[in-house]
Amino acid sequence: MSLADTSLCMDIDFPEEDVPYEEEILRNAYSVKHWLRYIDHKAKAPNNGVNIVYERALKELPGSYKIWYNYLRTRRRQVRGRCLTDPMFDEVNNTFERALVFMHKMPRIWMDYGAFMTVQCKITRTRHVFDRALRALPITQHYRIWPLYLKFARKYDIPETAVRVYRRYLKLAPDDAEEYIEYLTSVNRLDEAAQQLASIVDNENFVSKYGKSNHQLWNELCDLISKNPDKVRSLNVDAIIRGGLRRYTDQLGHLWNCLADYYVRSGLFDRARDIYEEAIQTVRTVRDFTQVFDEYAQFEEVSLNKRMEMVAKDPSATSEDDIDVELRLARFEHLMERRLLLLNSVLLRQNPHNVHEWHKRVKLYEDKPHEIINTYTEAVQTVQPKLSVGKLHTLWVEFAKFYEANGQVEDARIVFERATEVEFVKVEDLASIWCEWAEMEIRQENYDQALKLMQKATAMPKRKVDYHDDTETVQMRLYKSLKLWSMYADLEESFGTFKTCKAVYDRIMDLKICTPQIIINYGLFLEEHNYFEEAFRAYEKGIALFKWPNVYDIWNSYLTKFLKRYGGTKLERARDLFEQCLENCPPEYAKYFYLLYAKLEEDHGLARHAMAVYDRATSAVKPEEMYDMYNIFVKKAAEIYGLPRTREIYEKAIECLPEEHMRQMCVRFAEMETKLGEVDRARAIYAHCSQVCDPRITADFWQTWKDFEIRHGNEDTMREMLRIKRSVQATYNTQVNMMAAQFINSANAAVDSSNSDAMRLLDAKATAVNEQKERQALKNQTSSNIMFVRGETQGAGSNGKVVNPDEIDIGDSDDDADEDDDGDQSNVENIKASEKSVTTSKDINDLVLKKLRIEQQEIPAKVFGGLKVKNQSDDEDMLE
Repeated sequence: MSLADTSLCMDIDFPEEDVPYEEEILRNAYSVKHWLRYIDHKAKAPNNGVNIVYERALKELPGSYKIWYNYLRTRRRQVRGRCLTDPMFDEVNNTFERALVFMHKMPRIWMDYGAFMTVQCKITRTRHVFDRALRALPITQHYRIWPLYLKFARKYDIPETAVRVYRRYLKLAPDDAEEYIEYLTSVNRLDEAAQQLASIVDNENFVSKYGKSNHQLWNELCDLISKNPDKVRSLNVDAIIRGGLRRYTDQLGHLWNCLADYYVRSGLFDRARDIYEEAIQTVRTVRDFTQVFDEYAQFEEVSLNKRMEMVAKDPSATSEDDIDVELRLARFEHLMERRLLLLNSVLLRQNPHNVHEWHKRVKLYEDKPHEIINTYTEAVQTVQPKLSVGKLHTLWVEFAKFYEANGQVEDARIVFERATEVEFVKVEDLASIWCEWAEMEIRQENYDQALKLMQKATAMPKRKVDYHDDTETVQMRLYKSLKLWSMYADLEESFGTFKTCKAVYDRIMDLKICTPQIIINYGLFLEEHNYFEEAFRAYEKGIALFKWPNVYDIWNSYLTKFLKRYGGTKLERARDLFEQCLENCPPEYAKYFYLLYAKLEEDHGLARHAMAVYDRATSAVKPEEMYDMYNIFVKKAAEIYGLPRTREIYEKAIECLPEEHMRQMCVRFAEMETKLGEVDRARAIYAHCSQVCDPRITADFWQTWKDFEIRHGNEDTMREMLRIKRSVQATYNTQVNMMAAQFINSANAAVDSSNSDAMRLLDAKATAVNEQKERQALKNQTSSNIMFVRGETQGAGSNGKVVNPDEIDIGDSDDDADEDDDGDQSNVENIKASEKSVTTSKDINDLVLKKLRIEQQEIPAKVFGGLKVKNQSDDEDMLE
């Protein structure tokens, strides 16, 4: 500090609290830390006081950024809230200028100065400040100045200045062109906005900061230039949008509408109409067509309405105005009438080989013969056979039928002749052409011509080719078309001679293209002309050509016709035919032929032969039909030989039939024996059948046996029946237990070997607990039911016979058996439910015990003697 400053400070009257700071300043005049400490101390002092300290500090340290920054921030805070015309703003500005003498490389100072100047609304001076900042700072720090500069430019209505500022900015940051475009749109400078938007659309490397795709930017450009034709003059709108049409084929409808809208807004209505017409004639999708057509229709409707309103309001309207209105109305109606036709054109542009759409187009031209002919001509010339969708030959057929319907038969023949030269993909298509041509000749009553056509179509080519050889043309393979030969045969039957028709059928068989129906038709044709043996030979040829099951109809017709013709006169020949038929006959078709064979033997042969045929039939038919076949066998045997001879058939049926049918056969067998008085034989049959009748499932069988015993048996036979019933039921229970054991074994095998020891311990523990529970339950039951044993002797009964006091009646009544059945059924259901819920070792153990638990029955009452009161009637009473 100089001597003058020292004397100045001595003249100033400092408060006592400032003296220590002043002394520090005197000792450390170039210490920023001491000056900042002094400034913090003076923070609450009047503005003048703190400003003096700042000025003194800057005088000593003019290059201190920290002091300048705090000083400028303090000065800005001091003018906050004051009027913009206050002289203090100029003082602060001067302070900034003084600071920039030393701090011109500090961007923060420039940013604060620019923001402070923006608030003061001094546009020119603010712009100069920002320009100076950009010149003073290196380009790497310009990104900190430009946001404030652009904000200043957008804040005030200075479009020319802002445009120039943005142009300079885009040289540094071209990726922010969208922001410039938004500003230009907001200030209604659309021409330059369109130019900028077109430039970024053409730039393939441009990446939108707003995430917009190039397609979205293109749509924005189209909307901008099409809706503002009076403001966008520097761009060729038509060329731009047409370029988009070539580039973005998925938005053709929208782009065409933009182009037409541009001309509409420009007042060029005829040009807009041409654009709409061009659009609906070139679009390829229904969506684009719908967009363009709707806009076109709306344009015509609005144009018509506006014109009508003008004519209605103008009292001086002339006839020319009325004619103009009528013209617009006719144009609009014509457009609406063409909609379906235009839509059809769109679909045909999508796929010109779509036959169905060509047919729809012909229907749209109803009552317009010239248009129909042109459409058919265009269709047959456009559609390629290998690319066609649909049946191409139908176009040729309908074309010829159109000429025929209008009386131009010669033209129809020309069409058919041209159609026969087309290289169709399938032979059947060409065959259809020939058949339709022949049918047309028949409608014209030219029968000989129709036969000639069929003869020409079926003529052999110069060399034989395979029908399925796609490398050959369809014309070369046509001679093997079954459709063509079938119609040829029908025509010969109707209009030809017997000899020619027979030659056609023989030719079909020689070519080996016949079907069973062709063989049958051939046989019927020969029979109609009384050539029966020829018909039979035709059937035999057909049988040689086909295998089962296709030969079924031929054999059916052959055998039926043969038996009808000869009956039993040629019995041996008929037997040979049946044997030949049944030799390789599948089981599903054998029943009918065996029955027919047996009927022949019954009517014309021997009874034993008929029985032998029935016997063979029972094993030759399907398993599902064996039961019916045995029933027929039994019925026929009873009719011929009587009931006793059916026993062997019943026994064989019982051995061969499955269980569900065997039960029914056993019941019928037993009923037959009962009718013959053979009760013991019937009872033996019931006993034999009972071994496959689970009482829980086949209750009807046991009820039938019970009814039989009631009618024909006694107490002993009833007891025997009940004993057998319990035995069978126990057998089925054992089977269930075995299945449960197998299930448990498989479940245990699936358990991981690492847990085998733990599982074994759990099984042993669960078994011990269950056994203890069972012993406890048995002990409780014993203690409650058996209190003591009788000691007295038993005397004689009422009939005088000695009664054994130890004899126990263990016979079950029917009610007890039914209850046992219900209990067993519930046990089975519980076991099945338990099988589904097995998840742990404990569950497995419980399931094992449940399945292997011994079936318990109630102790007979006689075990307890006279100690227990009877609640139910005795079995013997029930039987009596």
